[in-house]
Amino acid sequence: MCMPEVEGQTEHYLAIEHGDSADRGMWTGALGGGLGCFLFIMAMIALLNGHTQSAAQAFFVATACTVIPFLLEILRPMPLPILLNRRTRELYFEQEGEIYHTPWDGIAAATYAYGTVGPYTAGMRHAALEALLHRYGHPQEQVVINLGSPTGKSLEMQLGFWEYLRTYMDDGPWFDQKGQSSDSPEFNHSLLAARKRRGHWTRLQWRDIKEQYQANDGRNFLSGSDFVLLVGSLFLAPLNAIQNFTYAMAKRRSRSQWPQMIRERLRDDGPTNRLVDLESTSSNTGV
Repeated sequence: MCMPEVEGQTEHYLAIEHGDSADRGMWTGALGGGLGCFLFIMAMIALLNGHTQSAAQAFFVATACTVIPFLLEILRPMPLPILLNRRTRELYFEQEGEIYHTPWDGIAAATYAYGTVGPYTAGMRHAALEALLHRYGHPQEQVVINLGSPTGKSLEMQLGFWEYLRTYMDDGPWFDQKGQSSDSPEFNHSLLAARKRRGHWTRLQWRDIKEQYQANDGRNFLSGSDFVLLVGSLFLAPLNAIQNFTYAMAKRRSRSQWPQMIRERLRDDGPTNRLVDLESTSSNTGV
């Protein structure tokens, strides 16, 4: 199972989205796609009725609701993703300028399920998938990171995600739906496409309605919930589109860079020795 947290997958590395960047674009989508679109419609109505000044004011506020949060979100640096490097067989994580890593062979990882109960949320299931890493050059400083959000996940989902990562590292980079090695990236790209289409609820809901129509031969196929979900997805379409666009721009323009020793190991012709090997060499040299 490929979780939506997977940002990208190449022949040499797989990137998992950092949790702090998952909601990037949300404010621009809410203010620009929600309030901004509403004010723009009001401005058009005012302009058609001859209220030029009111239309100009509404246009100005609508533009401000879109442009200001957009600039703030794309200019604020995004955290770097978690990287799994197939060439060197190790995992990288960056936090506040410090690099943490661990070799893939012999990695310490665990998954477990737990639930939370609250007076407003009732019962919710969660499952964490964690890995143990240490700071580069300081093996005694260790950190446990989540490989994706545990919220709303089941133990089976996290086990499936771990198997996806394991298959990528051990049998990949491309494989079919049975986990068998493949020369074609078609199956992997089809899973990653779900992330690119996130927020396209209208298309998904319409597909479900057509499937119900075919299954019931066109009789009694449309329920009240189907209608509400379809109309709701149409209403949220501008919000989702603007949020996705803002996320893409922020990722492209404001993401910080990995240190040189990481970037060169992601290249096709880069070094194949691991960071732990560099630490060992440095330690021996120091002795």
